[in-house]
Amino acid sequence: QVQLVESGGGLVQAGESLRLSCAASGRTFSSYTMGWFRQAPGKERELVAAISRLASRTYYSNSVKGRFTISRDNDKNTVYLQMNSLKPEDTAVYYCAASTTFAIMTRVDDYNYWGQGTQVTVSS
Repeated sequence: QVQLVESGGGLVQAGESLRLSCAASGRTFSSYTMGWFRQAPGKERELVAAISRLASRTYYSNSVKGRFTISRDNDKNTVYLQMNSLKPEDTAVYYCAASTTFAIMTRVDDYNYWGQGTQVTVSS
């Protein structure tokens, strides 16, 4: 079992940056592939970035590639999402999630544990 707590969301203007953090407690953090998902009103939850257990592999959705960076610090049990050049369409609730799979998975159902979410709002 792992507990996930996100922080760092807020209201910013287009073009600005935010860094989200997700602190994990419980089982060994490095045992999990980690992902950041987002869900906008009326839309399905989607994976925006993921990182393998030892940070050797990452995944980004096309919509955020080149603007967002995922990283992790296994000593601090924390995963980060650096979001630059934010756009109004990035507005959503952002969720941190943990998967017990070795490979980077992209489906919601492949992630076992979820945080409560943090709101990111980008104004134009």
